[in-house]
Amino acid sequence: MSEVDGATLIARSLKQQGIDHLFGVVGFPVTPIAAAAQAEGVAYIGMRNEQTASYAAQAYGYLTGRPGACIVVTGPGVVHGLAGLANAQQNCWPMILIGGASETYRGGMGAFQEERQVLIASPFCKFAHAIESVQRIPYYVEMATRNAINGRPGASYLDVPDDIITGKCDLDKVVEVERAPDPPRMVAPADNIEAALNLLQRAERPLVLVGKGMAWSRAEDEVRAFIERTQLPFLRSPMGKGVMPDDHPLSVAAARTLALQKADVVFLMGARFNWIFHFGQAPRYAKDVKVIQLDISPEEIGHNKATEVALVGDGKAIMRQLNQALASRQWFHPKDTPWRQMIAQKSTENAEQIRPQINDDATPANYFRALRDVAAWMPKNAILSAEGAGTMDIGLTQIPSFNARSCLNAGTYGTMGVGLGQAIAAAVVHPDRPVVHLSGDSAIGFSGMEMETLVRYNFPVKIVVLNNGGIGPGMPKIPDNPMFNLKPNALIYGARYDKVMEAFGGRGFFVEDPKRLPAALDEAMNFRGPALVNVMLSQGSARKPQQFRWHS
Repeated sequence: MSEVDGATLIARSLKQQGIDHLFGVVGFPVTPIAAAAQAEGVAYIGMRNEQTASYAAQAYGYLTGRPGACIVVTGPGVVHGLAGLANAQQNCWPMILIGGASETYRGGMGAFQEERQVLIASPFCKFAHAIESVQRIPYYVEMATRNAINGRPGASYLDVPDDIITGKCDLDKVVEVERAPDPPRMVAPADNIEAALNLLQRAERPLVLVGKGMAWSRAEDEVRAFIERTQLPFLRSPMGKGVMPDDHPLSVAAARTLALQKADVVFLMGARFNWIFHFGQAPRYAKDVKVIQLDISPEEIGHNKATEVALVGDGKAIMRQLNQALASRQWFHPKDTPWRQMIAQKSTENAEQIRPQINDDATPANYFRALRDVAAWMPKNAILSAEGAGTMDIGLTQIPSFNARSCLNAGTYGTMGVGLGQAIAAAVVHPDRPVVHLSGDSAIGFSGMEMETLVRYNFPVKIVVLNNGGIGPGMPKIPDNPMFNLKPNALIYGARYDKVMEAFGGRGFFVEDPKRLPAALDEAMNFRGPALVNVMLSQGSARKPQQFRWHS
């Protein structure tokens, strides 16, 4: 009678669930899983750090619609992998973290790297379980997949002991399961659809807030049809970039504060009233603002701000309902209203305020000057992975996105260190598209050793580091007795991250004069492998001054 081992069964189960890639760091006891994955046709990408591997897996899940999978070793490996698990849960991205564990018969004995892994993973995911027998592996992989993609997407954790990975069972005793189907596209009641359109039609100052839920549900075509038909101004969340093109004339990103404060009706579309949209509360919003809320999760309706009309269900399906209902209405928001004129005037004022920085050729460059060239250089079909404080925040305002799921960043959790893992995931999922990682010099330190991963697999990711010597501006030089005299946020100003890339076999470029930046960027793009452009920034460079602390 034929037998199958646990590692092979894990690999087959992942493939059955539509998971074609596995990220991880091997070691005891998970190395056989990676080898079995390759034998079963699941590509394995070995990373340098479990955190980055888990960040790659969660971005893979967002980009593909099926969970990203990550294997980590016992104890400390699982603890490191929790970073991506928590990030996936907060971002509502599907992933499965597979943690190696001590042998089942040594539980509680103090085995090598023994840890209460299911217990510690549970707060960071939707589903966590230990696999207790080889024959039930497909059952648990299917359950982890189903939990990760259904409802509000999120994370799953599977604990796999060494004796389950290496153990065997008869093939005819393996629990048979089906592939977890794609989530059902739930629609909203017709009365709610009409109520939402009625409220928007009555509004004097309507505003649409587009979140990453619309990107996840693949609703970009429906959202664009709705915006074009109604002519409603819109604002996107950081991860909602590209659902509507950033250069669209109805975008109010350049007048964000005014638009939020003055809107009388807000359509919260696949976004949440958390910190990113200031909880829906005053003084960021008018106290009497009316809210239409579209969300996959009923529990999210009314969170932090009362909802006038609730549209609970799938983003793509509900936008189709709205577009169908619009067909019988002869209505759109006029172009020449005081509301539209107010937004246009503020956008012009804000653009003029930063124009001098954009055109400043002083050496070293400021953020806006450097990003001007990066934006002009980056292909329209590129996927951007951005992280860092000023680098990401300013970069997302200056570098446009034109396609959904084309901008990956620190996300809901505000996580630093996600950038290279997410860039690697993008290179895996979209080998036909350019991938650009924009990073501050602090952020690149979290996962910089993954440059070796890029070279090893020849992922042609282009990295641009904006280097101001710190977490924010640092210091020009390291002072004497740095433990007492060095600013806590300071790093080595001018550190040669480009030479690190060259040491691994990629190309590196060091740019001190902003006038030389376009040539360096072009040479990096033309190089067939990974490349890094290290751009010196002025330590006096900063974002546009904000009127209130809560603006930031």
